[in-house]
Amino acid sequence: MKIIHTIAELQDDLAGFKRPVFVPTMGNLHEGHLALVRHAQTLGDLTVASIFVNRLQFLPNEDFDTYPRTWLADCEKLQAAGCNVLFAPNERELYPEPQTFTVHPPAELADELEGYFRPGFFVGVCTVVMKLFACVQPRVAVFGKKDYQQLMILRRMVGQFALPIEMVGCDTIRAPDGLALSSRNGYLSADERTEAVWLSRVIKTLADELRAGAHDIGALEDQAMNQLTTRGWKPDYLTVRSRLDLQPPRQGDFSIADALVVVGAATLGNTRLIDNLEV
Repeated sequence: MKIIHTIAELQDDLAGFKRPVFVPTMGNLHEGHLALVRHAQTLGDLTVASIFVNRLQFLPNEDFDTYPRTWLADCEKLQAAGCNVLFAPNERELYPEPQTFTVHPPAELADELEGYFRPGFFVGVCTVVMKLFACVQPRVAVFGKKDYQQLMILRRMVGQFALPIEMVGCDTIRAPDGLALSSRNGYLSADERTEAVWLSRVIKTLADELRAGAHDIGALEDQAMNQLTTRGWKPDYLTVRSRLDLQPPRQGDFSIADALVVVGAATLGNTRLIDNLEV
C-alpha cells in the first residue's frame, strides 16, 4: 500500500488508472470501514482510501480535538484489507486557506434529523467530500448505509453536479449482538457497551411492527422513544421516514411497498450513537 500526503503526488500516482474506487474515512478504523475497502476492490482497478478528520463537520462543542487518531493501526488494517493507496493529507494540504467556498445541501434533506441536532454538519460533510472527490477523481465511491442521511445527501450532490462518480452504499456491519459498528463505540464503558445494543433492538422492533402491518406510526415512534428514555438514554429522534426523500410518510396512507426506513439517534452516557434499518 502506498501512502500519499499531497494532492499533487496523489493525482500523478492515479493518472494511469481508468476506474479508481474511493473509500473516504476519518480514521479510527473498524470492520465496517474495512468491509467497504474489500468491496471496493471488486468495483475497479485501484482502491483508494483516505484518512482525514474534517474540522468543518464538527460543532464547537463536539469532539474534534479528542476524536481518536489511530494512525499506525489504521495503516496496518488498510494494508491487510488490500487497499492500494492511502491518501492522508493534513489540514494545511486540504485547506491551505480558509474554506470560504462551501457546499450547502437543500434544507429539506439536510436540516432534518442529524442536521436539525447538528446544524451545519452536512455543509461540512458535503464540502470535504466534494474536495476529496476533486483530489481523487474516482469513478466509484463507496459509503456505508449506517450514515443513511449522509449517503442520501451525497448521492443527490453527485447527481446535481453531474459528477462522473457511481455512488455505492454498503449494508451496515454489526457486532454479533446487533450493535452497529462505529468509531465512537470506543467511547463506551463496559456497562454502556452492553446497554448500547438497545438502540438497534428498539429500531428493529419498530421495523418488525411495520412489516407486520402496523399503521399507527406516531404510536410506534412514541413507544420506541419511551423504551430508550426509561433505560436512561437521551434520544434525539427515533422515527420512520421514506427511503426516497427522508420525509415522514403520510399517516394511514402507506404500505411496505413505499420503501421506509427507521432512523434513530440517541445519547448513552456521553456517547451519541446513530443507527437505521430499512423496512
